[in-house]
Amino acid sequence: MSQRLIAALLAAPLVLALFVAAWFTSLPYATYQPGPTVDVLDQPDGSETIQVRGVKTYRDAGELRLTTVSVSPVGKRLSLPELMWAWFDGDEAVLPYDYVHPDDVTPEEDERQGAVSMVTSQDVAIANALRELDYDVEAALQVAYVVPDSPADGALEVRDVVLRVDDEPVDSAQMLVEAIQDTPEGESVTLQVERDGKKRDVDLTPEKDPEDGVQRVGFTPGQGFRYPFDVTVNIDPNIGGPSAGLMFALGIYDTLTEGSLTGGGTVAGTGTLDLEGTVGPIGGIQQKIAGAERDGAELFLVPAEDCAEALGVDDGEPRLVRAETFESALAAVQAWADDPDADLPSCEDR
Repeated sequence: MSQRLIAALLAAPLVLALFVAAWFTSLPYATYQPGPTVDVLDQPDGSETIQVRGVKTYRDAGELRLTTVSVSPVGKRLSLPELMWAWFDGDEAVLPYDYVHPDDVTPEEDERQGAVSMVTSQDVAIANALRELDYDVEAALQVAYVVPDSPADGALEVRDVVLRVDDEPVDSAQMLVEAIQDTPEGESVTLQVERDGKKRDVDLTPEKDPEDGVQRVGFTPGQGFRYPFDVTVNIDPNIGGPSAGLMFALGIYDTLTEGSLTGGGTVAGTGTLDLEGTVGPIGGIQQKIAGAERDGAELFLVPAEDCAEALGVDDGEPRLVRAETFESALAAVQAWADDPDADLPSCEDR
């Protein structure tokens, strides 16, 4: 037997072992995949996603679908086969793990940020839709998130409007935070809040955070509003973040106006929304377009800053429309409902 053959036979198990190890070793990558889409005009189990009390509403045909991205979970790193599969799947994106799940953000912090962003995006969307319909909307400071097992848990609820702290009118989130931090140790702070149109006093005893020694009562203040009537958005709590703001605003506008905004068709989209009605960029635009196409969308609203990336997967279905503001997106949907071949703002015009 030749020396080369002997060497090959001896090396074969080692090569095989190295191949197996490489095949199953976790690699520092994560994925974005098309997530579910949700029709904000839907009435699942007989309960409207957009609920309005105190004014006439209109339930018409058509769909307005918010889009989501499914992100590989925290702690999940790809094996080589998974990486190769995702790499060759046109609907998936492979990204560095630390970009998707930064080391300095814990799963609890990520959940909290997503919940606060979702509440804020819903309220800003309501404000934009009502202002477009010439309703008066008053800005207010509200509870955006309640920390489980904190002093505020069970005493405060998300969307409680904070009016006063220890008999002093609250004029900013900073003033509220400082008042809580300055409360003598062991004593309580009194918050006056408004819930369902009724005012109530809530006494809370701040607790020191063991990590930084700062006194907190366990809630996150955020931007809120007082509306002329009740509007709520009931969405799966597992869907977080601010990227559905535009679709929420369109759904609320459609619910409060006669006739179908989409002309009975299916419109999907994404985009954050600020108080001036500007549509902001989001992540995972290509995966969101793929999810919308899968679920039958005919038109897709793309934030202007995401247009270049969106064009990378544009195959004509759904039709991509550039959305720069709530007003322009609303006008585009109305024009498309009247004439599917209408000239609309295009991503190619950027």
